[in-house]
Amino acid sequence: MQPECPSIADLMLQMASSIEDTARAMNQGNAGRFLNEILDAKRIYLAGAGRSGLVARAFAQRLMHLGFESYVIGETITPAFGPGDVLVAFSGSGETRSVVDACETAREIGGKICLVTSTPDSHIGRMADCIVEIGNNRLKDTDIPSDFEIRQLTGQYRSVSSSFAPLGTLFETAALVFSDAIISALMEVKHCTIEELKGRLANVQ
Repeated sequence: MQPECPSIADLMLQMASSIEDTARAMNQGNAGRFLNEILDAKRIYLAGAGRSGLVARAFAQRLMHLGFESYVIGETITPAFGPGDVLVAFSGSGETRSVVDACETAREIGGKICLVTSTPDSHIGRMADCIVEIGNNRLKDTDIPSDFEIRQLTGQYRSVSSSFAPLGTLFETAALVFSDAIISALMEVKHCTIEELKGRLANVQ
């Protein structure tokens, strides 16, 4: 006999409530600084691993729709990073090896680093020019490998949320909502219309 399934709607509402709490607790000054770094950037590069990488890709796409020159780290068509460019990193732990490496390179070149994370006191956090904290990582464990793939394979990917949103889901979902809110703010600042965005949507697929 199958165990009783919890209400999916109730779980969705619980997650939505947690995201609301996260938004209210977020430092608005840091969020504003993040917005200004995007506006001032020559070009914007996005980095992330796993599902955080998917959030980074979605943000890069939306920035392109708004007319920004945005690229995803690791893609074959991504040009060389340079001074005046901004690297936006999405990393709940702030320790993911591939993202750390990208940030170290960006720092050496002379660009800026913006970090969206649940762990500001981290390797990437100590390099970043701007940090937006999403949630609070109460489950830090110095013994967890910094390599994303190793943590996935060994089951050591720790959630920054309660058990109803496992495997970092709350951070990634909140980070996606945050990035979409930044897009909405950019639309207001740049006075972009829906028609302008539609003109940049992919038409060869």
